[in-house]
Amino acid sequence: MEVVSPRRRNGRAGDESGVALVIVLMTLSLLLALGVSLTLTTATETRIAAHFRDAVEALYAADAGVERAIRDLALTSDWDGILSGAITSSFNDGPPSGLHSLPGGSTLDLTRATSVMRCGRDVCSADDLTASSEDRPWGANNPVWQAYAYGALRSLAGGTIDSAMYVVVWVADDPSENDGEPLRDGAPPADCDVEQDPSCADDNVGRGVIAMRAQALGPDGVQRTIDLTLARVNDADVRIVSWREIR
Repeated sequence: MEVVSPRRRNGRAGDESGVALVIVLMTLSLLLALGVSLTLTTATETRIAAHFRDAVEALYAADAGVERAIRDLALTSDWDGILSGAITSSFNDGPPSGLHSLPGGSTLDLTRATSVMRCGRDVCSADDLTASSEDRPWGANNPVWQAYAYGALRSLAGGTIDSAMYVVVWVADDPSENDGEPLRDGAPPADCDVEQDPSCADDNVGRGVIAMRAQALGPDGVQRTIDLTLARVNDADVRIVSWREIR
């Protein structure tokens, strides 16, 4: 029978304890990796849920801006002042230009934003406004957007809603008009000689129709935009002809 010396026994025990240590370290590393993965997944899902919540809030905010703008439009019998930019909604936080403070501390350059709406550039020339393009194929009847209603949603709601959304509503002459005067609503068509034929002044299909775009801006770059077409039904009523969300 082989007799194992104490030295050999101690050597085997040391080898086995070393293997056990490696197994324990590998197990701890695996558990750590699983924990980190679970934490990252939870954080990502939380951010996704928050972004979705803010996006829904932004859409509702843009819609609220539309409702307020429509109410003010209905109270204005002559839309020429609105289309020229001389008249704005009672919902505003200053002039329709320059820098405006957004909830959260950032700012919006309303002058630049309006110019981008008009011609896709920071500054629009007269030629830019009437240039035909894929997005603006109407030439002289291209819409010239005006900032009409703008401000923080909490102001629109009279302070009853604690929201970080900022709303801007632009209006413009309906591009289906044919008068070549985007700052007037329903002027006689460009080829109309009223002296020769007074009835031709009624041939402007866009009379009493206005285009509107509402945009809500929120934290972390959240943004939702709505495009609408509105038509005057009578002196006290304006209805929505078309509505679509721009993504």
